[in-house]
Amino acid sequence: MAALVGGGLGAFALTPAGAGAAAPVTASVATTVVTKAAAASCATGKYQKQVEGYLKKLGGYGTLTVDGKQSAADCAAIVKFQKRFGIQPAKGLAGPTTYDVAKRLASTKTSACKAKKKGITFCVDLTHQTTYVMKNGKVHVKPTITRTGMKGYRTPAGTFKINKRTKKEWSDPYEVWLPYWQRFIGGRGFHQTTTYIHDMWRGSHGCVNLLPQDAKKYWSLGKIGSTVKVYGRRPGT
Repeated sequence: MAALVGGGLGAFALTPAGAGAAAPVTASVATTVVTKAAAASCATGKYQKQVEGYLKKLGGYGTLTVDGKQSAADCAAIVKFQKRFGIQPAKGLAGPTTYDVAKRLASTKTSACKAKKKGITFCVDLTHQTTYVMKNGKVHVKPTITRTGMKGYRTPAGTFKINKRTKKEWSDPYEVWLPYWQRFIGGRGFHQTTTYIHDMWRGSHGCVNLLPQDAKKYWSLGKIGSTVKVYGRRPGT
């Protein structure tokens, strides 16, 4: 009996033991204010200083000066960040999407997962709409973005186990594949997003949507019986 689940294209029925699906977080965003282009060839967005601060806190994106002024180094760091998290266009503008993603990642506290001390634990922070992987109690894969169940399809908090893995799960009604499927409760699980993950008007029907590179990474680490810890609550659900 097919289960009604959601995907990036809306609710749909999957083949037996199928998956649940996807679409992102609803959030209000401010209009980007573009000032004169800096010497870096990148425009300066409304959230320049905030993004500089968040990226400096996160680390790994280059040298940034937190002064709200675009520079060649700032531009390169923001572009690198945007490419990592699939933000389009990746042109170094500190607009609302870049600000939102950077803030969510910088606000994620990995200790909140309370991961087990041995083995892999997949952690999902519903409040910040982020996810990461712990191994032997330490961060193994740094926080990345996700989108989980919208209002009426809330992804439940709790501790679960991966109980089905399929490299590609087929949706009959919408004729779409859900890549790197790893189910952990009912019709809900991890899978690669089928739509632009930063479309804030979308919402998942219960699944934990991942960017392509993250979905592949999670697939390489997961196995039947792997622990999944989901905590917090998505705003608005």
